[in-house]
Amino acid sequence: MISDASKSTRAAKAPLRANARRMRHEPTDAERKFWSRARGRAFAGYKFKRQYPIGCYIVDFVCLEHRLIVELDGGQHARQEGYDEERTAFLQARGFRVMRFWNDEFLKHPDETMEGVLLALETGTNPSNR
Repeated sequence: MISDASKSTRAAKAPLRANARRMRHEPTDAERKFWSRARGRAFAGYKFKRQYPIGCYIVDFVCLEHRLIVELDGGQHARQEGYDEERTAFLQARGFRVMRFWNDEFLKHPDETMEGVLLALETGTNPSNR
């Protein structure tokens, strides 16, 4: 039997989950390309989820097993640095490492970007990124 508290929590998260689902169906070119390399454990056997809700945020990609989040940011993020810093602090406070890359950087240098992600996964570090 589901408690009333569980029902209200699920109801509160429903719009976030619906938004995440919508975002999975409308990926950017960079997100589509990253996902083609990471889906189904195709990326060195690591399992990634895309457009995944964590708290009140939706992250682009996350490897839950290694608590690594990969964000591919478009130009709008240049105007919202404060929001991104707050969001990153929230995620880091929950034990996640966050790597951010510009969409165009990933599209121009996908192999180098994926090498950086792989290094972070294998070493537990967070190499420099944007």
